[in-house]
Formats: sequence, structure tokens, C-alpha cells
Amino acid sequence: MAFPPRLLLPPRPPLPAPPARASARPNGGGGRTAPELSGPTPRVVVVTSGKGGVGKTTTTANLAASLARLGLPVVAVDADAGLRNLDLLLGLENRVNLTAADVLAGDCRLDQALVRHRSLRGLHLLCLSKPRSKLPLAFGSKTLTWVADALRRGADPPAFILIDCPAGVDAGFVTAIAPAEEAVLVTTPDITALRDADRVAGLLECDGIKDIKIIVNRVRPDLVRGEDMMSALDVQEMLGLPLLGVVPEDSEVIRSTNRGVPLVLTDPPTPAGLALEQATWRLVERDAMTAVMVEEQERPKKKGGFFSFFGG
Repeated sequence: MAFPPRLLLPPRPPLPAPPARASARPNGGGGRTAPELSGPTPRVVVVTSGKGGVGKTTTTANLAASLARLGLPVVAVDADAGLRNLDLLLGLENRVNLTAADVLAGDCRLDQALVRHRSLRGLHLLCLSKPRSKLPLAFGSKTLTWVADALRRGADPPAFILIDCPAGVDAGFVTAIAPAEEAVLVTTPDITALRDADRVAGLLECDGIKDIKIIVNRVRPDLVRGEDMMSALDVQEMLGLPLLGVVPEDSEVIRSTNRGVPLVLTDPPTPAGLALEQATWRLVERDAMTAVMVEEQERPKKKGGFFSFFGG
């Protein structure tokens, strides 16, 4: 199906890449100040979870900001039609005047609906719709596919399109994953989030998305050592997916959210911000974590128990 010509981006001069702050970035021991981009661009990545409240939108905002700081242009898409929050975490809540729904209605061009970040010129935000607004009848599962195709055909396509998927597995989920080629599955180390993540991983694979990596969020090493919380290694073994990152519990997350400034822009870097920057490097290079924390290696293994929650 041919998408409306108004979706196409008009030619525009490329934006200069922001300078990278090498001192705060992981370099893998090789002295590199930027990761090597793997695969053709733009890469369309959906950030999903299944369960709400696990840090999916926070992860999307920080991955997008970190990509932009590395000089990789990125469009962050808030695919939640009714309860958008990505604009708040990026500090752009007062600048969203046009959305993808306006583009589909023919009221504006796609480039007019893209909101450029104040300090990160390579980062743009696109919201699916305004809160409490009615979506057009033609708004279906292929909507974001049309948007992704339009961004690809633009004069200056981004390196990444990050889609912040709504919670649940209903129509919003189907719309968000439709254009994706890769997925970042965010979960916390508790059985309710893991059961939902396991279900979502299966749905992603059924939709043809095979490149799925997990970010384990809100990990507390003290509880892991005391065997009161599952470790990232436990989570990886349960889901059977490669690890993109392990993000520790960090009180700075609340301050960052309230200020509308992603953690990766904090100087000096916070533990969670640094973990998300490292996850961004792995995402760019299509890499995965191979090491676990020392306390996880020394901790005695628990026998059985958790896999029973995934039955039925």
C-alpha cells in the first residue's frame, strides 16, 4: 500500500554531530571514543516490556539521548496513543504541538511533527497522538510502518528509530512492533515482570523479530547477595535471551524524571546512567554482556523454583 505523499520528508541540510564526551564513556579497553555502528541504517528498535512500571520509557529516553551524544541521529517515537510520557522525560512536554495523528490526517508534514531536543540536535521526538485526542479511523497496525518508511526515504534519515512501546499486548503493542527489526526487552528481577517479559518475547518472535536483548532494571546488589532478589544471570537463564545491560537501583532516576533530563546527561555520571550508556554501546555494535557481577559469581545457585511461574 502506498503511503500518503505528505509523510515524506522534504530535503534538509544534515545536522552537525554533537561532540562526544569521551571521559565518561566506556571504551572496552581499546581507547575508542565511539562505538562502531553495525548493520544498515536506520535501525528500527522497539523498547517493550509487557508489564508497566519497569522503566521502559526511562530506558528509551536514555538510549535516545546517549545515541545522540555519540553523534548518531535518532528519532524517539512515543507509541502510547493515550498515556504518553516520553516527552516529559526528555523535557519536551511544552513543545509537542503536532503528532503523527496530524500527519495522517494531512494537517502537516512529518518533519513538522518532529520535535528537536534543545541541547541534543541529533535527537528528535515524535508522539503518536495528543492526550485525550481521537485517533483517525485509518489509524491501524501499519501506521508506524508508514512513518518508518517515510523517515528512511528522507534526505537525512536517522541512524536509529527507537519506539517506546505501550504496556500490555493489545492493539497498541501490535502497532508499535510492526516496523521493528530489533527489540529491547526491559524487565525487573521479579516474577511478575519476568512472566510478562517471557510472554512478550514469544510474541516478538512470532512477529519475526529475532534480535531481542534484555535490560534488567532496578537491580539491588545487596538483595542479590542476600538471595532476596534474582540476579541478572538468573533473569538471563529464565528468558534465554542475551543481556544488553544491567541497571542498578538509583535514586537519581526520580530527580532525572522530574527535571526532564535523561540520566546519561548527568555529570558526574550516576550508576544507572553509566549502565545505560554501556547498554547503548552494545546496542550500536549489536553486542551483548558476557560478564556478571562478582557477587553473582560467588553467590550459591538456587535450585528450581522460578521456572514454575512460566507454566500454562
